[in-house]
Amino acid sequence: HLLAALVSMNVDDVLVELNSPEVPIMDGSAAPFIYLIQEAGVKPLQAPRKYLKIVRPIAISKGDKRISLYPSDHFKVTYSISFDHPLLRHQTRTMRITDETFVEEIAPARTFGFLKEVEMLRQRGLALGGSLDNAIVLGETGVLNNTLRFEDEFVRHKILDVIGDLSLVGHPVIGHLVAHR
Repeated sequence: HLLAALVSMNVDDVLVELNSPEVPIMDGSAAPFIYLIQEAGVKPLQAPRKYLKIVRPIAISKGDKRISLYPSDHFKVTYSISFDHPLLRHQTRTMRITDETFVEEIAPARTFGFLKEVEMLRQRGLALGGSLDNAIVLGETGVLNNTLRFEDEFVRHKILDVIGDLSLVGHPVIGHLVAHR
């Protein structure tokens, strides 16, 4: 969530110091990190920013999971999710990502998980910072602990996650990212 916030706010030179093994989850979204970046301020660098412009399609798939990058004049994401759950089912969203669209439409989307998976994750030493306060928890028929910030908050959060993942390439991407599952 921190990486997605940084890259979406055009921060590409930053030192992050932690006093714990993982970045705090805050409220499960990128919104608190956006607030902190805006409060701290951003200083332009003298060096020109380098971009990774997609000039030909790139695709990877494994089973029913797919991710592709296509040429585009700007950074755009299309994400679709499919879950066997009455609240989720199939959600798809396409949007051009700018600092404004990220702040307003993606950053507030919180992470989510299924109640039936919580114990398994904890036994593996994962999601130890997770709680009902910083994640949307889904039971068999619906949300157990919160109201949704967006009707399609689940797919928006997946867009947030993939933006953070893509930041690891080292340069802002100019292209259309298409991901399924």
